[in-house]
Amino acid sequence: MTSNKSIHKPPAHLSKSTKIWWRSVVSEYQLEPHHLRLLQAACEAWDRLQQSRELLLRDGLVVEGREGGMRPHPAVAIERDCRIGFSRLVRELDLDVEPPASSPRRPPALVSNRGRA
Repeated sequence: MTSNKSIHKPPAHLSKSTKIWWRSVVSEYQLEPHHLRLLQAACEAWDRLQQSRELLLRDGLVVEGREGGMRPHPAVAIERDCRIGFSRLVRELDLDVEPPASSPRRPPALVSNRGRA
């Protein structure tokens, strides 16, 4: 049987550090095809978050508006949205908790957040 790690290579467009994270997740969990799509979306959100942070470091948090006043840099919203998206995808995959010791290297069952206190 071929290992899960060799079957599911990270998408080529991901950054080097994100590919490393992809490989670690794939090696620790046995993921179904829909989990791999969620993992790819999480990786893309992380990379986009990093790109927006680099823009903000270069350009600053605010830019001059058309009327001459200052307004938030558009990358502020991109960074926020990607941070939220990444966090939700990690939670959806249950990567923010340790996998149960009794399971055969699978993510725990997904639980709906609805109705939680």
